[in-house]
Amino acid sequence: MSDSPIYDKVALIGIGLIGSSMAHAMRRGGVASHIAGYAHRAETLEKARSVGFADSLHSDLAACVKDADLVVLATPVGTYAVLAEQIAPHLKPGATVTDVGSVKSAVIRDVGPHVPEGVHFIPAHPIAGTEQSGPEAGFAELFDGRWGILTPPPGTDSAALERLKSFWHGLGSDVEVMDARHHDLVLAITSHLPHLIAYNIVGTADDLQAVTKSEVIKYSAGGFRDFTRIAASDPTMWRDVFLNNREAVLEVLGRFSEDMSALQRAIRWGDGEALFNLFTRTRAIRRSIVDAGQDTAAPNFGRSKKPS
Repeated sequence: MSDSPIYDKVALIGIGLIGSSMAHAMRRGGVASHIAGYAHRAETLEKARSVGFADSLHSDLAACVKDADLVVLATPVGTYAVLAEQIAPHLKPGATVTDVGSVKSAVIRDVGPHVPEGVHFIPAHPIAGTEQSGPEAGFAELFDGRWGILTPPPGTDSAALERLKSFWHGLGSDVEVMDARHHDLVLAITSHLPHLIAYNIVGTADDLQAVTKSEVIKYSAGGFRDFTRIAASDPTMWRDVFLNNREAVLEVLGRFSEDMSALQRAIRWGDGEALFNLFTRTRAIRRSIVDAGQDTAAPNFGRSKKPS
């Protein structure tokens, strides 16, 4: 826990999985004196109120960001431009505006022009999440040992950057600073393409006439089950991710398609050596991820034999 709060008031614009988890982690780490949350739907605010992770909840943006030292955009990235324009007149001088979006170049493009002089703007991306959504889905441990990437535009105030680093450390994250375009390319391969593949393969299974939907569900204890977890992620959020990182995703998707064609040829021509070499190389990548502490080596991804 921090000896003293890093920010006096933090305003969360969006209180779904990431926003609510930030609130829980802020409470645990003592990094904020007052946590304000915003949602435009009354039922979302009511759910958040029942969970009790915020000090104040608002349906009015101006009231939420008033006197906030840190304002966090935690809604789908497609909403950022409108939200930034709406909150701009109400931002406190010296405050920092940040976000949690999975793309960064588009965020700089959409939010940057609306940030007033004297207000710091430092985009961020916590690489953490689950397929769950809503205020009740959040938990304080979501960011523990996970990477948070900051992509400050040129000329960013160094003291404001260090303060935001300390904030994310206080939430349990490791922190890396990266160029926004490079971030988008890295995430296209590590996150966006896997989600696209998961959505596609689950959709293919649903469309396959030779296999009934009941069979797909009944026999999903293998790899397909793990694809469905990813494919259950929030549709609005991921629609906006792909539309706002299209260049990097299309670049990586083109390379993936070429590699898939090579794999298809190896299967067709019975090239067992090519298959074995690829599978050996990819197995080593999995071991590296476990060694880096980004997943568990426990059998079945640490799941119990029977779902609880």
